[in-house]
Amino acid sequence: MSRVKRGVTADRRHKKLLAMAKGYRGARSKLFKTANEAVLHALAYAYRDRRNRKRDFRSLWIQRINAAARQHGLNYNQFIHGLQTQGVALDRKSLAELAVYHPTEFARLAAMAGSASA
Repeated sequence: MSRVKRGVTADRRHKKLLAMAKGYRGARSKLFKTANEAVLHALAYAYRDRRNRKRDFRSLWIQRINAAARQHGLNYNQFIHGLQTQGVALDRKSLAELAVYHPTEFARLAAMAGSASA
């Protein structure tokens, strides 16, 4: 059986990984072993935080809705419940956008929710 030299394969693999580590500081972008460790951690963090981002944004939207609802004499719970009983099917992202950028429209929704919960 003939001997197989693996230099080309390893070079390709190292080059690909070092390209992923481009922009990292010091040895993390130059040396394969440290770059490999840094890239593996970065990929793990990216995977985890793609899920956490959804959680964080939902929390932010709820805080914005709650703050805006309280300006109209309702808390978040009363506001959401009032909208559900009125049959308004807006998600939290849309409600937060209305609260920040279109306060008059949000005021109309708050009036609807207030009349439904009272």
